[in-house]
Amino acid sequence: MNEVKQLLNEIINENKLIYGILSSRKRKLGNLDKDIKKVTFKFVKLKEEVFVQVQLQSDKQVFHKNLALHTAVNELMNLFSAGFKQSNIFTIENDYQIFINKDMTCKILRKKATKKTGSLEHNREKKYILQDNKECAFLYKLGIMNKQGKVLSKKFDKFKQLNRFLELVEDCLENINNDKEFVIIDFGCGKSYLTFALYHYLVEIRKMNVRIIGLDLKKDVIEFCNKTARELSYDKLEFIHGDIKGYNEVDKVDMVITLHACDTATDDALVKAVNWGADIILSVPCCQHELFGKIHNPIMESMEKYGIIKERMASLITDSLRANVLEIVGYSTQIVEFINMEHTPKNLMIRAVKNDKLDNSKSIKAYKDLVSFWNIKPYIEDAMGERLQKNI
Repeated sequence: MNEVKQLLNEIINENKLIYGILSSRKRKLGNLDKDIKKVTFKFVKLKEEVFVQVQLQSDKQVFHKNLALHTAVNELMNLFSAGFKQSNIFTIENDYQIFINKDMTCKILRKKATKKTGSLEHNREKKYILQDNKECAFLYKLGIMNKQGKVLSKKFDKFKQLNRFLELVEDCLENINNDKEFVIIDFGCGKSYLTFALYHYLVEIRKMNVRIIGLDLKKDVIEFCNKTARELSYDKLEFIHGDIKGYNEVDKVDMVITLHACDTATDDALVKAVNWGADIILSVPCCQHELFGKIHNPIMESMEKYGIIKERMASLITDSLRANVLEIVGYSTQIVEFINMEHTPKNLMIRAVKNDKLDNSKSIKAYKDLVSFWNIKPYIEDAMGERLQKNI
């Protein structure tokens, strides 16, 4: 590993680093948490001082550390020795691919540089997928920007929400097959800001073969959305009047979106998605009332006696159970922040990606322990039926 240390010394001490990645962790060595699967590192400037910022990523969480330059090489070497098989380092002069063997010998391949260096400023202006000061037909149609492409000040929160949503979608598309039609259903689409944004992003930016169906119970909303889709020439975007449980017009769906489906309607949407074998599920729950009157454990009585605390606790328990259920039936699942808490308390998204190789043993135990602790049987358990029962 001396060659790796010499390389890190050179690229860090001579300010050549753009960014690096450690991946393919097959063995859990050193003091690094066993759940960490990927590490990235880059220069970052904080209050006029340059650091090496390290991002440690597991299936469920992301951690950041800022390393002083004089300690960065030694700390990075500890990461390189933690069981990763491969590293890619991009510098202003060359790209490096490093293969690390079981006996900690390594092979370094050097190639021509492919990346350009960027700003070191940590708090630099956010780069959005949808851009301000750039004309976008659907944003104008929905009243988010003016004809000149300027986002209206009163709509900027909505603009940021759309971009955040697209970022969360983008992270799920790595292994998607672009050769076939990709079918998406948005349950409870409402005025469909996110639906139109998704169509624009997937079809007009990523050039994917996509069909999107929006479903809602409000007829006037459906009429407005279909009219807008026709005016935008979004030919493979349609809106249908109907509910979640009763919709059976397609046999296979690749992505299911459910935003603010109230109470157990979220569970019904998750069950639909699983039964369709959807590759991606994005769900922002709302009004999780089901467990409020059911949860009780004497140990938690000091919290349960306060209504607002019990309400929030019931919501968190509900969404934790949903996430565990999705893991049990074969989905890698995260609960992520959708939009900032300052805009709405309903800010959590359950993001699930189908994973046939997932080990669900921990999730089964976690689910059983949680329902036992609270002495409950949640709605989603019955709704999911045999698919869940055969695992638990």
